[in-house]
Amino acid sequence: MRSPRRCGQDESVAERKSIHELLGAPPPAKTGRERLLWVAVELFYARGFQAVGLDAVIAEAGVTKTTFYKHFASKDALMLDAVKLRDAWETEAWGRAVREVGGDDPAAQLLALFDVMDRWFTGPSFRGCMFLNTAAEFPNRNDPIHQAAADHKRASRDGWRDLARAAGAADSESFADQYTALVEGTLVLRQVHDRDDAATVIRPAVEALMASHGIAVVRRG
Repeated sequence: MRSPRRCGQDESVAERKSIHELLGAPPPAKTGRERLLWVAVELFYARGFQAVGLDAVIAEAGVTKTTFYKHFASKDALMLDAVKLRDAWETEAWGRAVREVGGDDPAAQLLALFDVMDRWFTGPSFRGCMFLNTAAEFPNRNDPIHQAAADHKRASRDGWRDLARAAGAADSESFADQYTALVEGTLVLRQVHDRDDAATVIRPAVEALMASHGIAVVRRG
């Protein structure tokens, strides 16, 4: 059962940007290949890779099979490129959203990630983490699709390490490992346990981790 939010916890929600306002929309597709990819990203994210047939992607994109096979050798090729496209878009969009909430201060950005997650968790379009979902559907670590999802996760972890280093962490590698565990645990708490307050619940643990690594915690007003 979803846990109710504490009274007074989100007084400024109406004044804050929604997750869609923060992340923005993907760029409009200009070619048949781009339409296929963006449609595939949306369908795979909403329903899962195995549940979406190739005919459904082609129909939703409004192209012919000839157009599809002009750009992709198979559904596997489409799935791989869709994960890579989502990786590129999400990395840029989330980085921008975190900077908008946390400003230029790296310590504030480490906390802002959880503020952005909180807005994401309460939105109607939440279907879990695309990359965790992908890795679960393709568990073979030698599968290129699994590897693409893992590459995104590793790059995210390294980005948080760099923020921690810039924020003055005593051991940025150790911090990155523990911070990553908190991020991934927050995603599981939301997706598996249906806790839309997961980011708020975990935020004090993030503050404690930052303090233990010598990073000054930025308190919200």
